[in-house]
Amino acid sequence: MSIPGTPLLSTLDTLFNPTSVAIVGASEDRDRLSGRPQRYLMEAGFKGVIYPVNPNRSTVQGLPACRRVAQLPATPDLALIVVPVASARQAVIDCANRGIRSIYLLTGGFAESGEEGRALQGEIGEIARAHGIRLLGPNCLGAFNAHSRFFGAFGTSLERGFPAAGPVAIASQSGAYGQHLAYLLHRRGVGMSYFMSTGNELDVELSECIEWLAVQPQVGVILAYAEGVRDGARLARALEAARLVRKPVVFYKVGASVAGSQAAASHTAAMAGTDEIYDGVFRQFGVHRARSIEEQLDIAYACARSRPLRGGRLGIVSVSGGGGVQMADSAEAHGLLVPALSPPVQAELRAIIPMGSHANPVDTTGQVVNKPQLLAETLQVVADAGECDALAVFLGTVPLTSAGDAPLREAIRQGTERFRTDGAVAVSMVADEPSIRAAEAQGCLVYEDPARAVRALGALNGFARAFAAERSPSAAMPIPTGVGDRALSEVEAKALLRSAGLTTLPEVLARSADEAVRAASEFAAPVAMKVVSPQILHKTEIGGVLLGVSGDSAVRDGYMTLNARAARAHPDLELDGILVSPMAPRGVEVILGAVYDPTFGPVVMLGFGGVTAELFRDTAFRAAPLDEAEALRMIEETHVWRMLQGWRGAPPGDVPALVRAVCAVSRLALGLGEALESIDINPLLVLEEAKGAVALDALVHLAAGLPVSFSPVMGGDFNPSSVWEGRAEQAKLRVG
Repeated sequence: MSIPGTPLLSTLDTLFNPTSVAIVGASEDRDRLSGRPQRYLMEAGFKGVIYPVNPNRSTVQGLPACRRVAQLPATPDLALIVVPVASARQAVIDCANRGIRSIYLLTGGFAESGEEGRALQGEIGEIARAHGIRLLGPNCLGAFNAHSRFFGAFGTSLERGFPAAGPVAIASQSGAYGQHLAYLLHRRGVGMSYFMSTGNELDVELSECIEWLAVQPQVGVILAYAEGVRDGARLARALEAARLVRKPVVFYKVGASVAGSQAAASHTAAMAGTDEIYDGVFRQFGVHRARSIEEQLDIAYACARSRPLRGGRLGIVSVSGGGGVQMADSAEAHGLLVPALSPPVQAELRAIIPMGSHANPVDTTGQVVNKPQLLAETLQVVADAGECDALAVFLGTVPLTSAGDAPLREAIRQGTERFRTDGAVAVSMVADEPSIRAAEAQGCLVYEDPARAVRALGALNGFARAFAAERSPSAAMPIPTGVGDRALSEVEAKALLRSAGLTTLPEVLARSADEAVRAASEFAAPVAMKVVSPQILHKTEIGGVLLGVSGDSAVRDGYMTLNARAARAHPDLELDGILVSPMAPRGVEVILGAVYDPTFGPVVMLGFGGVTAELFRDTAFRAAPLDEAEALRMIEETHVWRMLQGWRGAPPGDVPALVRAVCAVSRLALGLGEALESIDINPLLVLEEAKGAVALDALVHLAAGLPVSFSPVMGGDFNPSSVWEGRAEQAKLRVG
């Protein structure tokens, strides 16, 4: 499948695949930061041309040097600038005048150092943009391409050798973290393709690097590290590009915070912490979010040496009952099934290991140390049964003995030989380095910790599911006109939701007790009565809701009671009236809403509803737009899904109606754009199968100072896979 590229993206080709490099400020001292890039290029065997530039020398580290950039004999693909910060601006100007259009600004002391540095960084940015220069940094470690042996970096990790060429690429905002990760991959024997550190991101950002890496044939898995992302839509497009070409992305995002996301007036906004939104977006685009460097390494190692699983069924074979149980517990936590093996398979296993356990996990007991062939036969039966998609083998410390090392390793090779052609085998063992390397050479993943082994297999299964997901075009919905810049009352909010395609109960806004009585009599059933005012956002907190009210006198009394309670809570209250509606039928209460996130724009939220929504925080988030398939996956992440299957004898809920409601809120939030502060439907009542879903209460907050108008219809279809390129245009938003 082709990925839509951009001319801007193609300009990164010479930035990361140069054939000639100028080093501006190159030092004769090979151990100085300004001397290391040239030293590494030479030691690694870079086949391109290296042009040292030093105003005081005719040679640098044995190569002819130019005293000024203007004297370069040819225009290089790339310039590495390693001069002090005071000379950086002039160095960029010199490169621009020489026609160099790709630069690594490795120097620090810019925006990270204060206002003066920030101003200088801005000036350099203007120069670069005026000359069409792509610039990595400043305050970055550089980049390298292990396949071409280009090492345009000064990282100390390269002191211990250069990584072998391989499938893993690293894109990191932090150079220190990136080189730490690169060195640990090298020590673990995992080959690399590209490393790039983006630093202050004056020009080239992390998202652009990920998107560029996704289309490089040498790249098989992308590791990313970020402290913050400025353009969420660009990141989403990059992650989708990687997903479409089936390249795993393992992302370590730090800086979890809810600062700036709290809004007491809205359940949705109060639960939409920055970290939770990143979680949702990563799930939306099939990214594995690592929570530690160890986890990022483990998943990268698995992706480099294996492929996404064909399914999520895990077979466990262990020399210890305890090890097998631990793996089974980990499997459930990481989305894998440990199905009981079929009776015929168990019968075969019983004939091989009569004293063991045969259901799954399979316990061979320690007898395999004396008879390794029993392990080979056991594995072959489990592997050839076709009832598992991955195998996890627990050997513990047995490989530390001569009797348990090579013989058991050979048993694993024999027993899984056919299975390993399209299935993954992970071995948990404590062993010497040669034994580990030998097991890896046989095609096994090796981990000391059994939980880490299973977690890696779970990640491979997660990638397979993400890659198989399809994004379907979704029809746009009508968008209302005349929305003002304020909090909408419940009546106004529900009108807005109905215009977007959601369902509400019939209701009447009564402005007198007589009107309330007439409305209740028309419904001919017990009614709910609620205070309506933009000043009262959570009605239950002031006793502003009465349920099951029946009879004229009760309705009249209810009207007076609600007015009195509202007046006590807010003496200066502007009361719109009392909303009268029939009592809702039984169903599952969910909260459905949206917020405008400063990074990702409109974001949709779903979870358990009612007054305890914030207490349980069982929520899932997705960046708009999302189609019905993604809406369903979002629902499945929460306990709402189990409730809708028919919890404890209750009838199943109308899942398709909830899916449609999620998509409707997604489109409405997308249409509101920056004018959206939050949408809060709590509860949305999901009725029995085929009976729909009803918005019982709603709050809509629009951003102050952003009155909006909309075209009457958001016409045509749009595809969530490509909408990131021009989301505002899709929404037809006019702000003014």
